Amino acid sequence: MNLTWLGHSGFRLEIADAVILIDPWLTGNPMFPAARRAEALAGATHVLLTHGHGDHTGDTLAIAKQLKIPVVGIYDLISYWQEAEGIDGIGFNKGGTVDLAGARVTMVPASHSSSLGGPNGPVYAGTEAGYMIAGEGHTIYVTGDTTIMADMGWMGEYHRPDIGILCAGGHFTMDMKAAAWAAKKYFDFKTVIPCHYRTFPLLEQSAATLKADLPGVQVIEPQVMQPITL
Repeated sequence: MNLTWLGHSGFRLEIADAVILIDPWLTGNPMFPAARRAEALAGATHVLLTHGHGDHTGDTLAIAKQLKIPVVGIYDLISYWQEAEGIDGIGFNKGGTVDLAGARVTMVPASHSSSLGGPNGPVYAGTEAGYMIAGEGHTIYVTGDTTIMADMGWMGEYHRPDIGILCAGGHFTMDMKAAAWAAKKYFDFKTVIPCHYRTFPLLEQSAATLKADLPGVQVIEPQVMQPITL
């Protein structure tokens, strides 16, 4: 299993027979090297979205149309795009599980907001979500954008993820200290990877606090376009 950070909250996950692009914001992402776009997209089988904000949906429609691959996510947004944009999609909702070429993806709650930009302001885009992705003997918890929430209690106990991809940049989501607290309180991660940080000066720039607060956990600070083998 290989995981590659695309900057911000974007990841390329190679798991089972799937190559899943998670929240692929590439164009305009100050952390993503535009010259490596083709490399990031090579062999992709699905796009998986946590919510509608532009720093997450980013290049989704362009990728789906270029590669002719389905977009997977909250039913409201996916069904809208299927009709309005003619894309292939797999829309589902919290508690639901879909099989993506051998990877089992379950939608779980997040606590944030979700909208698309419109001519007169934000447009409803369904609700925000996180995912539990199971395959190759691992379960990965992708938080999406969220704060700490009590739902993490049952999610940790029921799904038992061993890898956490945690939003941790602060201001719009949990910061490093809060992400570490949630990880200790609700989960038993072996590996934690922070995201939604370093993109802008407004966000946290280092995972030092996360590392210090999670002794015994492998905390990996990802580097853009450098694969991590899990």
